[in-house]
Amino acid sequence: MFFDRPDSGEKTVLVHLVIDSEKERDDPAEFEELAWSAGASPVGYISGTRRQPAPSYFVGSGKLEEIAACVRATGAELVLFNHSLSPSQERNLEKHLNCRVLDRTGLILDIFAQRARSHEGKLQVELAQLKHLSTRLKRGWTHLDRQKGGIGLKGAGETQLELDQRMIRQRIKAIHKGLDRVRSQREQGRRSRQRAEVPTVSLVGYTNAGKSTLFNALTDARTYAAEQLFATLDSTLRRLELPNLGPAIVADTVGFISHLPHGLVEAFRATLEETASATLLLHVIDGANEAQDELQMEVESVLKDIDADQVPRLEVINKIDSVPGGESRLLRNEAGLPVKVWISAKTGVGLDLLLTAVTELLSGGLVSQTVVLRAKQAKLRSYLYQSKFVTAEQTDETGASILDLRLPKAELDRILAQEKVELGEPKSARSGQSDSLPQVRAVSTGSVSGS
Repeated sequence: MFFDRPDSGEKTVLVHLVIDSEKERDDPAEFEELAWSAGASPVGYISGTRRQPAPSYFVGSGKLEEIAACVRATGAELVLFNHSLSPSQERNLEKHLNCRVLDRTGLILDIFAQRARSHEGKLQVELAQLKHLSTRLKRGWTHLDRQKGGIGLKGAGETQLELDQRMIRQRIKAIHKGLDRVRSQREQGRRSRQRAEVPTVSLVGYTNAGKSTLFNALTDARTYAAEQLFATLDSTLRRLELPNLGPAIVADTVGFISHLPHGLVEAFRATLEETASATLLLHVIDGANEAQDELQMEVESVLKDIDADQVPRLEVINKIDSVPGGESRLLRNEAGLPVKVWISAKTGVGLDLLLTAVTELLSGGLVSQTVVLRAKQAKLRSYLYQSKFVTAEQTDETGASILDLRLPKAELDRILAQEKVELGEPKSARSGQSDSLPQVRAVSTGSVSGS
């Protein structure tokens, strides 16, 4: 009810200053892309430098008049600042410029409000917006800032400001209750996956790095993917069958951005917990972006904020189709484990290498084993094929199936503990001894979960 926006784009003046006192500076090109993503129609761009922000208007008097002249000349309805403005600075600017003024945080909140589709996403965005709005209520109702004192004019005993503050507190309390239910449901789902020993792979990365395109390529999903900032806002989970490993859950998450508002990190904690509890993180990086090192550092900063910096991860360099001479390849560390893979989610190049790397990292060590299954063990044979553990199969003279398996050691131990399985010689050793039957190892009988 607080955040109605026009359907069409608004004429907008963009303001970006280089502040000498700021250690980390925002990218003006990214700022312009943020404006386009919000539906704005930039008609003017004001830039400049300052040693430090002015306390009243953020900009100096000369730059303020330059902005005002641009607003009058273009008929702009909105002025966007690529900086964080204090509530008083925002009010002073709106009064002087006679139009709406939004800072970087307000712009990102507006984009999130437009992209939220699920009930959870809308709750999280509204929570962040209400917290942001609560700091900007003061002097927003100057015509209603006094209580009536005459006979017959006494009301609830509250100013309009106090009424608004109370309404916002009540709504924030209700949203927190709703998000607590969401968090409880997510936690229940995570416990179910942990009991079933299903690993979770979470896609993380800077906004517009290609996470949703990769998610769709891996899972055949149809989530929205576009060349724009924050195309994905709602977390999505899909099942993925990995070769020689079995099922895994892949999670597509919201993209990160430099100076991500703290209120958004807090509001989206229920969603970001999916990242912190993941078995493996795929850090998707835009390989065509020259500033990828700086963007990677921003992602690492957010991962630390949500306590996900200790989760194992694999760097995925995406968009090699946009890089001259870009080729798919897999880089391993000294221990032989995959650490970085180059792919193109758009064309599918390198996805086989990515699946190989993910399987190795999730497996904790794959082992090869040959087993002999009798006709009465058809259910176990079906489970092994469904899990993609079978690399080869032969039939002996008795009609038994000799299966060459490659699977996680923990999964093999579980099968041996629950089924009476005959273990045979590996394929290489069996090639010259086709007449000999495999040795039999008797273990306790039972059933395989998931078969």
